Amino acid sequence: MEKFVPFEKLSKKEQKKLNSAKRRDWNGLDPVTRVTPDSKKVYRRKPKHPESFEE
Repeated sequence: MEKFVPFEKLSKKEQKKLNSAKRRDWNGLDPVTRVTPDSKKVYRRKPKHPESFEE
């Protein structure tokens, strides 16, 4: 049985190992390019019809 060592007293390497083991994996998905159904209602700063042609 391993001896219990508090997280704060672990070395930086050991803390990194524990933290990475607790994190979830995206399984090959890129979170930046994901599109959610709610993204259609998001506020957009660009005007819908830009005033590009002035006559």
